[in-house]
Amino acid sequence: MKKSPVEIQTQKQAKIKQYNPDSVGTYNGNLYGLPFTPEESEVIIVPVPWEATVSYRGGTSDGPEAILQASPQLDLYDSELPNAWQMGIAMLPIPLQWKELNAICRKKARVCIEILESGGDPQNESVQLLSRYVNDTCRSLHQWVEQTCLEHLNEGKIVGVLGGEHSVALGIIRAMARKYDNFGILQIDAHADLRDSYEGFEYSHASIMFNALKVPQISRLVQVGIRDFCKSEANLVNDSKERIHIHEDRRIKRELFAGASWKELCERMIEPLPKEVYISFDIDGLSPEMCPHTGTPVPGGLSFEEAFYLIETVVQSGRSIIGFDLCEVSLGEDGSDDWDAIVGARVLYRLANLAGKSQGRLS
Repeated sequence: MKKSPVEIQTQKQAKIKQYNPDSVGTYNGNLYGLPFTPEESEVIIVPVPWEATVSYRGGTSDGPEAILQASPQLDLYDSELPNAWQMGIAMLPIPLQWKELNAICRKKARVCIEILESGGDPQNESVQLLSRYVNDTCRSLHQWVEQTCLEHLNEGKIVGVLGGEHSVALGIIRAMARKYDNFGILQIDAHADLRDSYEGFEYSHASIMFNALKVPQISRLVQVGIRDFCKSEANLVNDSKERIHIHEDRRIKRELFAGASWKELCERMIEPLPKEVYISFDIDGLSPEMCPHTGTPVPGGLSFEEAFYLIETVVQSGRSIIGFDLCEVSLGEDGSDDWDAIVGARVLYRLANLAGKSQGRLS
């Protein structure tokens, strides 16, 4: 029998009184060892174990599980938001059906990629059949993510997606468009992800923002930390009539070297964003020492605190963070180093807390 909202809140308050956030992290199957169920939590994380279209290194489909395992080692106390843990952050069960389909799609995609990278014909019948299967399965995945996220948004939850490759964010972005008439995206990334397709895949990880911009409710896309993009992507930015604002890492660094403050740059970068903001955080937007096993690392990038000073600037401006994704976290294909997951767990916690603060759910 489903519990009433009053019963759920009563149960949650009892857990808050009993739980000691300073105790040893508990591996209880919940993010950060927190005691709350999804019904009791204000923040819901939707894990998406998907990496079908990655073009370089694999391993991101194991990102959600890796972050879950690393998360109890994080200290829950935040000197600026000391009671943030009381909101409750709960990750839904990792969907095994999509992990199984990911393995199938990944094998088919690798055949396409190997043919193309060896100079093969994109119109080759085998390439066309395999890429069609991958595209169709990706389309179904995005529909599942959209519906799952929308269900929890309609319950009044803050929702974040945990990838997986960056393409999985399309589902939650579409869900946001069903709740908000006008919102912007702040993207932290090494790549612009504005290709209309890549290696034959319409829903490639390199095309997430191209596909997101098909959503008319998105009025602005602000990209920060970009250091790899192609001519067609640059042309798309130039032709966007300021719908897209790109901040290359090299230009950011030149201004800093010339004496500009990070505060000044952050305020300028977020200025075009509307009242409601969605955060899309590809971990390769950080400097590679923070994410050495991510799929396509690039020299340069933001430090951890530079990235969060930028997001804090969004919150301090009075804007609301309506949702977020964290993608491209990987242990590497041999799974031997959990550093990326340790960093990813902290990125996820700060994203959830700042979203809660921006929505007035924290004092």
